[in-house]
Formats: sequence, structure tokens, C-alpha cells
Amino acid sequence: QRITVRLTSCKLMVLQMFCYVSAALWCNCTTSLCQKSGFQCETDGACRASTFFSNGKQQHSRGCIPQENLEPPGKPIYCLGVEGYLYTQCCYTDYCNSIDLRVPTEIGGGYGPGGTWRLVELVAVIAGPLFLLCLLLLVGAFIYHYHRRGYNHRQRLEVEDPSCDHLYLAKDRSLEDLLCNLSTSGSGSGLPLFVQRTVARTIVLQEIIGKGRFGEVWRGRWRGGDVAVKIFSSREERSWFREAEIYQTIMLRHENILGFIAADNKDNGTWTQLWLVSDYHEYGSLFDYLNRYSVTTEETIKLALSAANGLAHLHMEILGTQGKPGIAHRDLKSKNILVKKNCTCAIADLGLAVRHDSATDTIDIAPNQRVGTNRYMAPEVLDETINTRHFESFKCADIYALGLVYWEIARRCNSGGIHQEYQLPYYDLVPSDPSIEEMRKVACDQKLRPNIPNWWQNYEALRIMGKIMRECWYANGAARLTALRIKKTLSQLSIQEDIKI
Repeated sequence: QRITVRLTSCKLMVLQMFCYVSAALWCNCTTSLCQKSGFQCETDGACRASTFFSNGKQQHSRGCIPQENLEPPGKPIYCLGVEGYLYTQCCYTDYCNSIDLRVPTEIGGGYGPGGTWRLVELVAVIAGPLFLLCLLLLVGAFIYHYHRRGYNHRQRLEVEDPSCDHLYLAKDRSLEDLLCNLSTSGSGSGLPLFVQRTVARTIVLQEIIGKGRFGEVWRGRWRGGDVAVKIFSSREERSWFREAEIYQTIMLRHENILGFIAADNKDNGTWTQLWLVSDYHEYGSLFDYLNRYSVTTEETIKLALSAANGLAHLHMEILGTQGKPGIAHRDLKSKNILVKKNCTCAIADLGLAVRHDSATDTIDIAPNQRVGTNRYMAPEVLDETINTRHFESFKCADIYALGLVYWEIARRCNSGGIHQEYQLPYYDLVPSDPSIEEMRKVACDQKLRPNIPNWWQNYEALRIMGKIMRECWYANGAARLTALRIKKTLSQLSIQEDIKI
């Protein structure tokens, strides 16, 4: 009997040890992915609580870190913070991450009863920075025109110590791994800022692939893969910052919007280079693609549907804790749409985009001098009757430009062995570089639109494309189709034509 009792006790002890080892850790979770599970998550690693600054306000984030991500032992990367910006703490008991951390801003010590500073130290602390500030102001007055910097931009993109880069990027990690694993949890807004800087500094420029009024576009190499590097001139600093800011909007990532990778500013000894790193697409812009190739009916529908899909996502507002504001492009044209390997589109160049804050019903119009491309401007933009306080007005102007892009695509569609040569919209009505006055006369006064040939009626795809174009070109912006309506119409057409997108 004693032996039986002892064996039973041993079994219970083994069972308890097994339960203890296999027990999972439960944590609080604030990401949208945890909504279904009651904002809690289960992990075999640690609970994480983070506090960071966003738009000048402290934000709190909680979640789970798997055991495999607790590397290196003793000081895991995922438990590290960034001084003055991010404070992270890991813990290892159930729901231990309920605390609200604060980014430390105060200096310890103090003067007076109970303080650790003496009078001399207090005077030094006050007088030292004042003296240093005066010295910096004097020096800055002499070298300002040589070293003009975007201080605010640098502040946002600066990292603590470049020598620590190897901690964040393992040598065997590809760009795809980074975008999948290191993006802000569920936000879809791109890589963390310190990783962006690390990626940008290790890119090797290969060849120049384009030029524009903003600067140049290069093909670069990073760990065996191609990336596109848009280098802005120092005069276009606002455009660079604005585009980087728009690309990092929460929930913006989409298969039909150009994939943003990193933003960086580099001093090459003569001037400051402003880099914007994105996905590389070897076919180039839709303008280049249509100049080189005619397209089949299937390719026509894929190009048109993917462009509408990207614009619909851009225009759409997503409500929620990590929601996305509605965004209008304001410079949509074939040169600002890229063609991917699978013959679908990716909308690019968001330097002129505006975001709509539905809570306050305000629009953050970018403070720069560019006004878009004259040839693609909607009539209400040309005659300055557009209501800039109403966000829907900007979306309607995008739809007008999308209709012109569809006209460019449809002309190159090879139907029944017939296709037309590539031309820009209004090529037969205005000069190669039309002024606003010339475009206003054609689009507003004469109310002319690009010609839609009668023979398009013989082919279902071209007939529907022509109908969509007409409904995108109405003089009254409110009467035009929405991007979502265009997307649904073209989706039905792709099903009729048995096209797999």
C-alpha cells in the first residue's frame, strides 16, 4: 500500500510539472488582430507593453512576443526602446503588461531638501545649456547657407547609434522578410524608422532609370534584390517629406499601391540627398509600357481593374483604432502608375496627396507649389471652381484623371488585330506641353473630351471601357462614377471574359 501511495504521489508530481511547463502565458493585446479574442493573446514567450509618441501624444501598445523572437538572450531586440521616442518593457506573468509606461523625460536629482544637487551644480545645469545655445546660434549664423537641414525631418528619422544596426537586421534577412516581420504590428504603415535608415544606408545605386522635376529615380541593389530609389533635390525637401509621410499612413499598404520601403536623408559632402526607397518594377510606368507594347483584351481589363482597385483603397476611409483616412491622389496620370510583372498596376507618386480627417472634417493640403499636371486636371480644377473644403471634390478630380488613363490603355488594346498608336489625352487639341489656359479653353469652354472611336462598340471590353470613360468625364464632378463602382463594373467584366486577376 505504501508503494502504491508513493507511485500515485510521483505521478501527480510529474503531471503538475508537465502542466507547469506547457502552460501558456496570457497577455493584454491592443492590436486589431486580437479583437476577436477579447483583446488578449496567448504566447510561449513574453508580454510586451510599449509607449511611444505619435503626433505629439503618448500612445500605448500591448501584445505578445513569441519565444523565438526573444533574441538575443538577456536583452531581446523586441524589448528594447528608442530614447525619447519609444519605451518598451517585457514581463513574464499573466496580464503583467496592463501597466501604462511613460517615455522618461525627467532628470533625476533635484535641488533643495531631499535633493541630490548642490547650488554650484544647479547653476552649472542652468548656465551650461544657455552658454551652449548662444554658441550654437553664433556658429549657425555663419554656416547656415552651407548646411541647411530639415531639422524636423532629421528628428523623426534619427537613430540612437548607427553602430547598433546589426542588432536590428540579421545578415540572412531579405527585404521581404523585413516587410513581413518588422512592420508595425498590424498597422500596414511600413518598417520602423530605425530599420528604414539601416536599409537605406546599405543600398548600392546601380543605374539611373528616370528623371523628373523632383530629381532622379535610380535602380538600387539591397541584399541581392532590386529596389527603386527616388532622390529628391534639396529644393524639393517638402515634397520628399510629404510623400514619405503619406506612404507611412496606417493601413495604406496595398497590392495596387507602390510598396514603400524606407526614407532617408544623406549628406554627400556637397548637398543633402533626400531618398525615398520603394519596390522596383522593371516595366516602368504605364506611360512607358503603353509606348512599347500593345495590350490584349485580358491585359487591358487587368490594367484598368487594378488601377481602380488601388484608387478605391486610396480613397476609402477605414474606421477603427488603427484606421486609415481617406486619401486623394491629386496627380493621377499614366506616368505616375507603375506596371508590375503580372500586368497589374501600382499607383505611385503621392507627393501631392491630401488626407481627410473625418472626425474634424478637415483636409491636410500639402504646403508646396506643385499643382499637378495640366493635361490631366479636371475642369473644376482648371477653372478654379473646385470646393477645396470638401474632400469628395478631390476624389471626383481623381476619377476624371482615371478616365483619361483608361483612354490611353484602350487605344493600345489589340482587338480583332486592330490597335492604335499610343497618344496622350487631348493630343489632337492642345500642344505637347499645354498651359492651364489652353486646357481650360478645351475642357471647360468648349467642353471637349478625347475621341472614343465607333468601332469600340464591336468589342464588349472596349464598349464597357468607353462607357466608363464617358461617366468619368462629366463636367459635374458629383455625377462621376466612384472608384468602387468602376472596380465592381470591371470585376463583372473580368468574370464575363473569364480573366483571372
